[in-house]
Amino acid sequence: MTARVTDWGLAALIAALIVTGFLTLFAGSPHAAWIIAAHDACGIAIAILVAIKLRRVWPRLLARPARPDRRAAGVGAAAAVICCLLAGFLWAAGWTVAPVGYSLLSWHYALGALLAIVVAAHMLVRAKRLRRRDLAGRRQFFAATGLAAVAVVGWRAQGPFEALLAMKGARRRFTGSYQAGSFSGNGFPSTSWVADHPAPIDPAAYRLTVGGLADRPRVYSLGELPALDKLVATLDCTGGFYSTQRWRGLRLGRLLDLAGADPSARHVSIASVTGYRWSFGIDDARGLLLATHVTGMPLSYDHGAPVRLVVPGARGYQWVKWVTRIDLRRDPDLTAPLSTLWSSIG
Repeated sequence: MTARVTDWGLAALIAALIVTGFLTLFAGSPHAAWIIAAHDACGIAIAILVAIKLRRVWPRLLARPARPDRRAAGVGAAAAVICCLLAGFLWAAGWTVAPVGYSLLSWHYALGALLAIVVAAHMLVRAKRLRRRDLAGRRQFFAATGLAAVAVVGWRAQGPFEALLAMKGARRRFTGSYQAGSFSGNGFPSTSWVADHPAPIDPAAYRLTVGGLADRPRVYSLGELPALDKLVATLDCTGGFYSTQRWRGLRLGRLLDLAGADPSARHVSIASVTGYRWSFGIDDARGLLLATHVTGMPLSYDHGAPVRLVVPGARGYQWVKWVTRIDLRRDPDLTAPLSTLWSSIG
């Protein structure tokens, strides 16, 4: 494999790693497991290419360069790649260390974002165009095919290998998350990165507003939201844990029917007392649950009491806590992700 093919192969794989890493934030149901598989395979392929590249350039990195800025760019890119991969591999292996108070998964996310910047800068400084002879020939084809095959085999062997050694990583969910407090009521973790500590809501003063494109908008007290519906669903947090619970509350479809959705309403926005919100297609929203109880217990404050949203098959950040408003909308709420910022600041 030529030097230029190695460099451009690394750049392409890192781009794929970053894209699939971003998509894993939305992969909460089993049909999206291929995204995590692709992300893992890209990581293995990058590790192999980094080893090949370091073997080639190590003598030049140790020598005094004619362009110190180029060496700095190369060293920075290599360090970002290695640290990002190392954090991901150690998390997958079940390491629970938390440098500076942050989990290895959080470091993996942060280093991945840094990696995108550093590698882009490195490519601007050092990238050379691919030549025809870099791509022609059976040797290059077999090298690329072999790399892909080793990456896939490495991904497939990861689970059985961890199980054989009884490693904690063998017990991860397909998303990479570890089980925590399933069927324990409020005993599962509650920490997230979106406005975790608003002022507690007095149940007697709680009000839920249903409005927007509704023929019969209405404000409900907590007593007017009977816990008629039940479901078992898994909250899978992007922070690295999952917890399966029996949830009880009121199916959102009941409130939408009472509100009389305007024919033009196609989306439903669910908002927290903090200002954080998320939107869903109206057909999907009907099957969601406004939960007041979890595995036989009333929801605790840190888990979103009096009312939180339960969204089967979605990652935890879509399970809006402390729900106080539901709006029927014509269009999706494209600015909802930005509410993460201002709700946390507020």
